[in-house]
Amino acid sequence: MMPSAAVAARGRTGSRHARLMLLAVMVWVSTAAAPVGLCASAPTATERFHQANEAARTADYPKAIAAYRDLAASGEAGAALYWNWAQAAQARGLRGEAVWALLRARERDPGDVAVARALEGLREGLNLDPSELAPEPLAQWRRWARWSRVDLIAAGLLLVSVALHALRRFARRDGGRVASWMCFCLGAVLALLWVVGSRARQTAVIVQRGAALLEAASASAESIGTLREGEVVPVLAVSTGFLRIQDSAGARGWARTNDVAIVEDTL
Repeated sequence: MMPSAAVAARGRTGSRHARLMLLAVMVWVSTAAAPVGLCASAPTATERFHQANEAARTADYPKAIAAYRDLAASGEAGAALYWNWAQAAQARGLRGEAVWALLRARERDPGDVAVARALEGLREGLNLDPSELAPEPLAQWRRWARWSRVDLIAAGLLLVSVALHALRRFARRDGGRVASWMCFCLGAVLALLWVVGSRARQTAVIVQRGAALLEAASASAESIGTLREGEVVPVLAVSTGFLRIQDSAGARGWARTNDVAIVEDTL
């Protein structure tokens, strides 16, 4: 009986060793098959931004612009990114795209004096009238309202007004009546201004030189005019591959989405 027990023990041991060896082989195969790129950590947004800036510094403007575009598409769209994008586009001769990038930077930081100066320089270089960069009167208020979060301020003032009214009613206090009504009136005015500003039409920039204004939203549509590079136009309607716009002369028509770029974040 003893030999058979020893043989059984050796069999169990051998089976256990075989399983361990099989597991080790599987781990090795899976590790060897993994892509080499997975072993290295992906570059952060900051590193990608620095790489784009380095490409621009070495005059590789197409690479820099492509990198800025990828960063913006991934959600990394601060004022600095669009400022550098504008510099690269202008250096490459894409002045319409530079105007668009500067307007995007201004959306994020309306008080940036350098952006305002750069826009003015581009406007003069493109021989555009100041009105051709600001076709929507309410857009400036909307920009400042979004940047300063007027909606939150208005909501806060209205809540304070309600709280003061409730305090006077339940605590039976005479004080605070003037303050509560002042908060209510100011909050209501700011809320109204926010609503009015939000009704401003979306705008877009003509980014291609010699872009055509089309009669219809079709690739075979007849051209009814030529749009000026760098001009900012209100967006009237959207169709697949086309935007219906109105130029500074009042002419309305359709432009290819490759020829124009939306300034605001959403339509």
